[in-house]
Amino acid sequence: MILIITHKQDYTSDFVIDKLNHRNIDYYRFNCEDIDDSDYTLSLENGNVEFQLHGIKDVHAVWFRRTKLPDIDIDNQSEKLFILNDYDTLLQNMYHLIPTKKWLSFPSDVYLAENKLYQLKIANQIGFNIPKSVVTNSKDRLRKLSYQNGSLIIKPISNGRIKYGEEIKNIFTNKIEKQYFDNLGEFTLTPSIIQPYIEKDIELRITVVNKAVFSAQVDSQSNELTKVDWRKEKLKFKKYDLPVEVEEKCIRLLELLNISFGAIDLIKQPNGEYIFLEINPNGQWAWIEMDTGLNISDEIINFLTS
Repeated sequence: MILIITHKQDYTSDFVIDKLNHRNIDYYRFNCEDIDDSDYTLSLENGNVEFQLHGIKDVHAVWFRRTKLPDIDIDNQSEKLFILNDYDTLLQNMYHLIPTKKWLSFPSDVYLAENKLYQLKIANQIGFNIPKSVVTNSKDRLRKLSYQNGSLIIKPISNGRIKYGEEIKNIFTNKIEKQYFDNLGEFTLTPSIIQPYIEKDIELRITVVNKAVFSAQVDSQSNELTKVDWRKEKLKFKKYDLPVEVEEKCIRLLELLNISFGAIDLIKQPNGEYIFLEINPNGQWAWIEMDTGLNISDEIINFLTS
């Protein structure tokens, strides 16, 4: 059986589950926000480990997609945070007791791989060109950086999403000119990644499943709104022939991060040089499959069932 760890709004899981149903492959979808209503038991006695979740048995692979904690209806915020922390800790313990070694990918490896500065360091070590990247609260350092490089970009150091009411919105990468830093005044910066603005020919999304590489391109420079961040408009992706040596670096990056899946963002500059921007160890990809016909979903299923 395949155990899918996710939440109710994960439409990428829905996309794969449709295929699992079509192929009659046994699976169980565990939506983490339902943990407070779930039938679970974790037990250790005399070296024996018991893992029970809704009576499922014989888990041979786990697809770790997304997590979401339950909505606790408690007014006292201290009590609410305490309970949510306990549920989060329960999930972390549960992952280590699930009786299988096959994960796409193991949660603690995913969390480490989400560290944007760490992934830039590893990517550079294996030969990727990366942008000069600075995280600082020194306004003088930022002014100096802007005068050295001209235009800069600023992006979140975290996953870049924020919740407004019931709606979750992306915080996009933005371009900033050096005049901005001349007028900082007493403004306090939130922790953000600052990089020189890089001229682009095209942008690439490389989806890697184990050692299978699926490359797609988007012409972000044809639309004024998407020149800095292609996510600002719904652009169509198409297949791209990535050079073998770049594919090999993508595979090697996953190996060093100890993950089996990654969605990698690259820039191809007008001079043909490839620049690594970041990797999302649980990035979205279903829309790329629908745009391009790249069979990412079947590769994920094949990995989980092999």
